[in-house]
Amino acid sequence: MTRPDTGRLDLPMRVIERDDPSGQLGIAGLAAQITGDGSGLVFVGAVRNLVDSPSDDYAWPTPLAHFGVWTSESHPIVEGSWVSIGDDSPLSDRHWFPLVL
Repeated sequence: MTRPDTGRLDLPMRVIERDDPSGQLGIAGLAAQITGDGSGLVFVGAVRNLVDSPSDDYAWPTPLAHFGVWTSESHPIVEGSWVSIGDDSPLSDRHWFPLVL
């Protein structure tokens, strides 16, 4: 999907609320929103961002922010720019991309 803040392609994402410490509700909710099915998710891995000097508009925790990457066999049902994740993917420059190969 296209990120509203940068216009770049990226994975769909959701901020996990404090009352969902394992993230399971947020993850299932995001999957249901994107695919219509919040089940059958598989954890791919985690990405850690290290940001020593964040800009004023950096929205994530610092100096460390952790992001879980999940996959689903279900297909997207929402509008978006859905692309392949092969070697020639336009997403190959994203920091999480090695997790999906």
